[in-house]
Amino acid sequence: MNFPTRILINVVFNIVWCLTALLSFNLVAKAKEPSSSADTIEFYNKLVSRYRYDKPDSAVFFANIGLKLAKQLKDFTGQAIMLNQLGMIDDNIGDFESSRKKYIKALSLYKRTGNTKGMATENIRLGVVEMRKGEYDKSIGYFLQALDISQHNGNKAGQMEAYITLGEAYAGQKKHDKALAYYQIAENLNNHLPFTNLSLNLFNDIAISYRETGKLNEAKPYLFKGIGLSNTPQYQGLNITLINTLASVYAKAGEQQTSIKLQELALKKARKINNYIRQIQTLTGLATTYGSINTKKSLYYWQEALKLSQSRQAYKEQVDELNAIAELHEKEKNFKAAYDTRTRQFHIADEFFYKKMSKQIVNLQNAYELNQSKAREQELRFANNKQILEQRISYGIIAAALIILVVVIVYYFRLRKLNLLLNKTNADLRESNTVKDKLFSVLGHDLRSPFISVINLLEIIDDDIEPEQRKALLDQLNMNARVSLETLDSLLRWGQKQIKGIPINPSRFNAKSVIDKAAVFLSAVAENKLITIINTVGSHIEVLADVDHFEFIIRNLLSNAIKFSSNNSTVYVNAVLMADKKVAVSVKDSGIGIAGEKLSEIFDINNTSTRGTGNEKGTGLGLLLSKEFAEANGGTVTVKSELGKGSEFTVILQSV
Repeated sequence: MNFPTRILINVVFNIVWCLTALLSFNLVAKAKEPSSSADTIEFYNKLVSRYRYDKPDSAVFFANIGLKLAKQLKDFTGQAIMLNQLGMIDDNIGDFESSRKKYIKALSLYKRTGNTKGMATENIRLGVVEMRKGEYDKSIGYFLQALDISQHNGNKAGQMEAYITLGEAYAGQKKHDKALAYYQIAENLNNHLPFTNLSLNLFNDIAISYRETGKLNEAKPYLFKGIGLSNTPQYQGLNITLINTLASVYAKAGEQQTSIKLQELALKKARKINNYIRQIQTLTGLATTYGSINTKKSLYYWQEALKLSQSRQAYKEQVDELNAIAELHEKEKNFKAAYDTRTRQFHIADEFFYKKMSKQIVNLQNAYELNQSKAREQELRFANNKQILEQRISYGIIAAALIILVVVIVYYFRLRKLNLLLNKTNADLRESNTVKDKLFSVLGHDLRSPFISVINLLEIIDDDIEPEQRKALLDQLNMNARVSLETLDSLLRWGQKQIKGIPINPSRFNAKSVIDKAAVFLSAVAENKLITIINTVGSHIEVLADVDHFEFIIRNLLSNAIKFSSNNSTVYVNAVLMADKKVAVSVKDSGIGIAGEKLSEIFDINNTSTRGTGNEKGTGLGLLLSKEFAEANGGTVTVKSELGKGSEFTVILQSV
């Protein structure tokens, strides 16, 4: 039978199958009308699950009907369920990018409805896609996110699935000791949960890690247990997988005949339930087992697997199977057959994979041209708004100058009144002079210079300069304005403290959200130096303090870390709960560090700020204020640093 005829037969067969399924659906619907839209969607969900493996075309057909219905009913959860099903169908045929897009849409819909169980499920699916692509770091990130969601909503089954997939990610990297540690946590949860297909997957995964580490006797009990529990129509697919894994354990122990008998049993079961994926799994397993003892038998099973893949138009599997067949022909020194097989293999790879890649490249080119068009449009819009921008900056400078003037006048009269009323000691007077000198030093140099730079930049921006120059000048203008704002903020807070003391408004708040806010505020400065800020603070960490003070401390520590870090580096923010109901939040960089003789002075009024790695300037007031704010809230700020190796600042405050 030639290839076009085979395709035509498959198409006709699938049409007949769909019509039969639709007829069955109509008969069931007449017998029992769904009581709600949720019942209708659930019916389609079960229908798709029934056909997803052995009749993927039918599964896609019903999933699209369910998706269309859910959209008409504005049922966001129903849409997410159908998108998840469509994503798994794409996943099964190896179209990972398409499945990933569907999972992301489903995740967005679950977030919209606040469905945390669905959110955890989609994070698991996204992690599986990344794992199959070999992106293990990304997959672990998704699995950890799913675990965090399930822990917060108390979903033990969701936690178990997250631990299983974390173990699979490490097993995929051949880190089986770490994989088994996660499997053990999942097994402890499984002992307190009702039996499900997750239990069977767990037994299979544990056995595989024991097999790969040579602990064959430890693997067998899990497989025997799983095979016994799965020997029902509901779990036949997993029963076949467990039998195949047991066969691989015997094969590794050198008991090939026992392995072959088990695989023949698995193949018989897979054909009985017409499960395409399990048939391919078993046929390739038999071919591999025979590979070391009987080349002809091995070749036979590879060819059987190839026929099945061709009937399903599974091109990725065909490429793998043709590669194995070619290697067997080469081993038998049948070079003509090997050449013909390789030719078929390369033809399929070129036809169905490289052409797809070319299409993706064209799509990327179109996307690039679209972005270029948007950039030109944005440039024109910027030119039209230039005058408004200049006015706003000018008003901002005037307002800032007035605020500074008020602070100076109030502080001056405050200082004069204190000098008249109090009989200060010489030490107090020297401190007062130091404070005054610091204030006028900041006003005269650190704040005046950025404002002059801003004004000079505004004067040279006009319509005649090139777009690249205009962008560079605007970036510089943005940086100078941010430096001025940071300096002004420190100065105003310091001046307020000198006049009014430190007012405290303690409250209970989430540390992670405040740190994220500070990181966003400094994102432009960090991006200018290609510095990444990584916030690993858990969402469960809460602090009891003045939230404005905490935000100021974190923003100042992050700003300093960016200032004294080299380009293309990373700043880490972490938090740990301490035994005495306190929390320690640390900001760590790998920058230039601080000399030992300067460590004792950095929190003092006499501290002189040094320039950063990008020639950034500071006032020297930030760390002083951070220390005083921390102490006012019953906490402390400490520092560990070494020249050339970076610094780590830690603020310790009361936890809830």
